[in-house]
Amino acid sequence: MLKTGKNYKYSTFATEPPSLYKISTNDVLNFNIYSNDGFKLIDVTAADGSAQSRSSSTSMSYKVEFDGTIKFPLLGRTALKGMTVREAEQFLEDKYSAFYNKPFVLLEVSNRRVIIFPGSEGTAKVVGLTNENTTLLEALAQAGGISQSGKAYKIKLIRGDLKNPDVYLIDLSTIDGMKQANLILQANDIIYVEPNLRLSKGIMSEILPYLTFVTTIIIFVEFISRTTK
Repeated sequence: MLKTGKNYKYSTFATEPPSLYKISTNDVLNFNIYSNDGFKLIDVTAADGSAQSRSSSTSMSYKVEFDGTIKFPLLGRTALKGMTVREAEQFLEDKYSAFYNKPFVLLEVSNRRVIIFPGSEGTAKVVGLTNENTTLLEALAQAGGISQSGKAYKIKLIRGDLKNPDVYLIDLSTIDGMKQANLILQANDIIYVEPNLRLSKGIMSEILPYLTFVTTIIIFVEFISRTTK
């Protein structure tokens, strides 16, 4: 599964792996916008004098389309792909300042998840990225870690369009290799830990009767040869 050729050319990061989550295609963004620098977020007139949250805002969800844009009210199609959440918030606040008084924008990516194959049969997991900057090591830990039959030195990170994905080879078997463990995951990444080759239980159950039969024949022949001497 997910095999690569002997001389397969793996992708490499242009510089250091990104340290912050970047908005990508198919992300779903929860979008909230307030006026007056978010003043309505806090109700300072509560009877007991405490601050309370208010829900009075314009709240919507949008999907980042194939071209990296989102169709926002008033703004139309706006490109956000490749921005961090903070950069996107600041960008939208600047754009909406033409329509709102001191706009305050809150964004949250709601559908971030990765698929992890930890190196053993039947243990693949879909892990939700609850933290904005979930690392490779954290996701592997959430999936139960690398299995005993998995190759920690041969982990494939598959990213992007599955018709033509970027495939990165990561080695977590050494201290130097562990530097890559802080790689920030993107939504829909696939993490594949290559398993050590071994016969599965299914194959063993199929060939065991034949092995038993052959062994019995060998023992029988050996017994006959000894008794006829």
